[in-house]
Amino acid sequence: MSAAAAAGPLAERAQWALATARLDDFQPLLPAEEEVVARLLSGNYDRLGDGTRPEAPDPSRVIRASFLRFLMLGGQEGCRPHEKGVRITGAWITETLDLEACHVFRDIGLIDCHFEATPILRAAIINRLFLDGSSLPGLEAERLEARGGVYLRGAHVQGEVNIPQSRLGGNLECDGATIRAPSGRAIDAAAIELRNLLLRGATLRGGITVAGARITADLDCAGAVIEEADSVAIDATEVENGGSVVLRKAQIAGEVRLVAAVVSGDLDVSGAELKQPGTMALDLSRAQIKGAFFLRNEARIGGALAMTGASIGTIHDEAVCWPAPGDLLLNRCRYGAFIAAPVDAASRLDWLSRQAPQRWGEDFWPQPYEQLASVFREMGHGEDARSVLIMKEKLQRRARRARARNPLWRALLRLNDNFLAVTVRYGRQPLLAFLWLTLFWVTGVAVFGVAEAGGAFKPNSAVVLRSPEWALCGVTTAEQRLIGSPPQSMSGRAAPGQTQLACYREQGEASSYPAFNPWFYSLDTLLPVLDLGQKSFWRPNPNSTVGRIAINYFYFQAIVGWALSLLAVAGFSGLVKST
Repeated sequence: MSAAAAAGPLAERAQWALATARLDDFQPLLPAEEEVVARLLSGNYDRLGDGTRPEAPDPSRVIRASFLRFLMLGGQEGCRPHEKGVRITGAWITETLDLEACHVFRDIGLIDCHFEATPILRAAIINRLFLDGSSLPGLEAERLEARGGVYLRGAHVQGEVNIPQSRLGGNLECDGATIRAPSGRAIDAAAIELRNLLLRGATLRGGITVAGARITADLDCAGAVIEEADSVAIDATEVENGGSVVLRKAQIAGEVRLVAAVVSGDLDVSGAELKQPGTMALDLSRAQIKGAFFLRNEARIGGALAMTGASIGTIHDEAVCWPAPGDLLLNRCRYGAFIAAPVDAASRLDWLSRQAPQRWGEDFWPQPYEQLASVFREMGHGEDARSVLIMKEKLQRRARRARARNPLWRALLRLNDNFLAVTVRYGRQPLLAFLWLTLFWVTGVAVFGVAEAGGAFKPNSAVVLRSPEWALCGVTTAEQRLIGSPPQSMSGRAAPGQTQLACYREQGEASSYPAFNPWFYSLDTLLPVLDLGQKSFWRPNPNSTVGRIAINYFYFQAIVGWALSLLAVAGFSGLVKST
């Protein structure tokens, strides 16, 4: 036989040698112990009584823990357990089952048993541990090593389950279990290594910690009820989870903390109720969720949902499941897409509006808006992305104004921001400037057209304005005016009630002067880069009320034209946008 092949049996014999107790030490055996010895080699469950968990110390079902330890450590010649291990159902176990630092080569099966004292398996090395349906005051199993799993399915534990820093080749299964810790945590599995941690349908009084744990597959608390935890109901800080974290339909009073956790699968909170009013209910800060985050099916988060710095594959949520206003933190959170979830600007802006940076000591978080806009663009929702960025600019500029201490400077910033909002949507919609240009162009056509029809325009030429034709049209035919050098008295040419401009247009000399066109005149005034000649030949005449209005609008439209033109260019170049 090779050394490798002999290593297992030699180690087992060495372990048996450590058990100094002998069967004679336990004489006389209790009735239940005699029955166990009689059926020791059968490999079947040694059912005591009807096999149900005893409610009282029936003498036919009482077994001493020291006797069980003697069997688990190998017994003695002629009284050795079956290869399947010690498997007993329905026993009332007295004393303390102390297997600290022991090496148990076979399974330990104590199903539907009642323990008077807390079993101790600190630093033990075992195969598998079955305590399904049993009632026990707690479990002390720090640094336990098991080739298989630890099973507490349907168990009733009136104390803490302590199994931190342990290494399990299988699962820690507490499905349907009831664990009620008098204080502190119901389950302490910090830094544990195992395949699955299953708490489906379990009821716990006290929290759970798996901080720093390495879970190959799932952390499944579907349908679990966790209450009376000391603020933190589930502490999964820095956990490495190769599968999913399932909180589906769970009812949890206390914080669920997955800070800096790595979850290769999904985080499913569908239908769950997380209650921690006034503080953190679900903290995913800096977590990496490579799959999906499900927040659907009437899930309720009574407290803050922190996703600060988190990285999430996809988000599957419903608006009715979002946390209340002020209870959402999304700063630096990154995600890939929304699936089966609201994908429109109005809904998602409502989502973002549930943030309250002031509550956490900051004035504004621009990154969530940039992230949402980026996701919208990648999903083909360009218009929604622009709407999000416009809102981001509005809120960011509002925060900047709030930081300004000088009232005058704050007023100037407000004026500038409002102007940019109305004209080019803070540079996010520069084509809007052309709409405003069109509006002012049409307004100018109306103003200048009315002024021209009322004779409130004059040629913009010194030669024409000094000519007899224009000067004599300024007086009626019944009046005289001195014209020329030397001055000569000449009769006016304007008919009664006729404007100087209308009279001038009847003169033969006016036929060679360019005609006035209100459409091109307004366009020539508005756009500084154009020169259509209209401004060079015509100018409003301020001698009348209509003319004064026209000349003032002329200056106003020229300024507006310059401003809107520059804004359009700046908008397209990105100079107006906030960084």
